[in-house]
Amino acid sequence: MNYKIVRLNTAAKSDITSSVLIIYTGGTLGMAYDDSGALVPFNFGQILEKVPSLTQMNIAITVISFPEPIDSSNVNMNHWVDMAYIIYENYDSYDGFVILHGTDTMAYSASMLSYMLQGLSKPVIFTGAQLPISAMRSDARENLMTSLEIATAKANGKPIVPEVCIFFNHMLLRGNRSKKVQSVHFDAFESENYPALAESGIVIDYNYAAITPFEEGARLKYFNKLDNHVLVLKLFPGITAEVLQSCLAIKDLKGVILETYGSGNSPSESWFLETLEEAVGRGIIILNVSQCNGGRVIQGRYQTSKDLLRIGVLSGGDITTEAAVTKMMFLLGSGLSDAEIRRKLVKPIAGEMSLAGFL
Repeated sequence: MNYKIVRLNTAAKSDITSSVLIIYTGGTLGMAYDDSGALVPFNFGQILEKVPSLTQMNIAITVISFPEPIDSSNVNMNHWVDMAYIIYENYDSYDGFVILHGTDTMAYSASMLSYMLQGLSKPVIFTGAQLPISAMRSDARENLMTSLEIATAKANGKPIVPEVCIFFNHMLLRGNRSKKVQSVHFDAFESENYPALAESGIVIDYNYAAITPFEEGARLKYFNKLDNHVLVLKLFPGITAEVLQSCLAIKDLKGVILETYGSGNSPSESWFLETLEEAVGRGIIILNVSQCNGGRVIQGRYQTSKDLLRIGVLSGGDITTEAAVTKMMFLLGSGLSDAEIRRKLVKPIAGEMSLAGFL
């Protein structure tokens, strides 16, 4: 892929103390209004004109842009492979990484990169904006500036946040714990099942107890084999046997994220359970996650979820749907046995869930 590369010359470059690689994939933050009032991709070579305070940060900034900016609604596995590869290839050359990304699928991308980049010891911060950077009330400047500051923040010479995160509207969240919940307000993301990693105000207040500790000598491992033969199936009152059977009969289907009610409950009719049990018997891996924001699956609390446990449906605990579907794609592409995939699905591999799954 022919990436566009821009190196920014800041006024304080003689005092540069750290370096950041910005990866621009697309999204509202990187858009600007042209003379006709239409939104067009922003020229990052002119970013110092839009955000002059960047010159006060003493950071050497390089921007790598995708050849064609993508609407995040069009993000697919190839884009995740590209993002992770750029970080892997440039890992030793920068102190941190900022990924500019559309908000609609940002939580999916952040979740996936947390699995693909294991042994991470540097910050990877996803951010974006609800308004273009050229808009008068844009949130883009604050989100970008603070993301850059977090990406280079160190304590005792070590990165403070060595993990994949999302920064948005003053809050730093673990990427694979995040979910987009707003489309018209600036507080677009929340992390109901895990505390914020930091909050920015006059200073950035880090929640050190919640942040993945820096691991001395960790070596970055890059995984790029993914498998998208998965399905997200959201239960609803009135779902029919025909719908369920049709979904589970999809050719080459390997994994299902089953969005159930409350703490993991589902219909108890025999046709429903028999259809799921038959699918499990054919080797389809089914992971039970809650439809609720902040929900937690506890299979066995009620009889309905006890039946799911009995037939071999796995408990996703407090994982989000975004983290669950990307984890399923990642593990299915890993080449592991079905038994090992099932074991890893119910245990955290990148801080995406609490240690509370049940086999």
